[in-house]
Amino acid sequence: MDVIGALDYTVGFAVMASIYAMFALGLNVHWGFTGLFNIGIAGFFALGAYTSALLTTPPPDPALFEDFVFGGNWAGIPFLDLGVDLWFLLALGAAGAACGVVALLIGYATLRLRDDYLAIATLGIAETARLFFLNEKWAANGSKGLYSIPQFLGDLVPPDRYDYLYLVVALASLAVTFVAVERAIKSPWGRALRAIREDEVAAAASGKNVSRFKLQAFVFGAVIMGIGGALFAHHVRVLSPITFDPLLATFVIWAMLMVGGSGNNRGAVLGAFAVWGIWAGTQFLPGVFRDPNLRLFMIGALIVAVILIRPGGILGEERRVTRV
Repeated sequence: MDVIGALDYTVGFAVMASIYAMFALGLNVHWGFTGLFNIGIAGFFALGAYTSALLTTPPPDPALFEDFVFGGNWAGIPFLDLGVDLWFLLALGAAGAACGVVALLIGYATLRLRDDYLAIATLGIAETARLFFLNEKWAANGSKGLYSIPQFLGDLVPPDRYDYLYLVVALASLAVTFVAVERAIKSPWGRALRAIREDEVAAAASGKNVSRFKLQAFVFGAVIMGIGGALFAHHVRVLSPITFDPLLATFVIWAMLMVGGSGNNRGAVLGAFAVWGIWAGTQFLPGVFRDPNLRLFMIGALIVAVILIRPGGILGEERRVTRV
């Protein structure tokens, strides 16, 4: 590989790692700081990605869309007439809002119950989202998926340099998200979340509305995941239901948080880059070692090693001890 090729690959790797780091930050809000067991990350991933893609591209089958949504009397809503650049920013917000609304509905129904109900509900919403986009052709072209999703700044950037621009977008989004989560967690609100994670009964006894705090954290993390999904969609520019297989869209993100350090935002980001480095780097291994299953073995081995050597992750949670 020449120098230009290596640089292009590094930029592409950094873009994907940054996007996955946002998912890890969202999961860290759920599990690392609040103790909410979300195993349906793929659902928020898919919902954010498809929401952004559908808002910035025409309907995949206008006639079918017209018949299903408008009863054959579609007025011709100009999906793209406001311009791709403006729609890109609006689509990021819409993707986060869509995931936030879904999280609000799920959380309101389950967070007052035992923790395992939330796990079942999130797993169910992930599968529901995947099957909806797979079977409802009028919405997202079914198994064929969406393609030619517009890139940020349209045609102003040559296709072979699009990743360089998008790296700036991804890193800026990651930085804003990181600062927002850090400030939130270090605030009284964040301290209440950690108190709930450690002992719900004691937190409730001290006057905290446990259900409300958990719901707020669940919605906050889901919004972050939705924005991450939107960034993913405009990077790869092709979406299909198989993209959101639980292995790639849930397990890998959990692995990132476990490796980096649950309860530590820097650990979540570090874990994302480390695990994605393994996932993407196996393609350069020679011969039989290039087997895709090897990457799963290597990630599993990394998780086991971290659990044995540093159970809290490479950068575990920083616990403050106050001496009286």
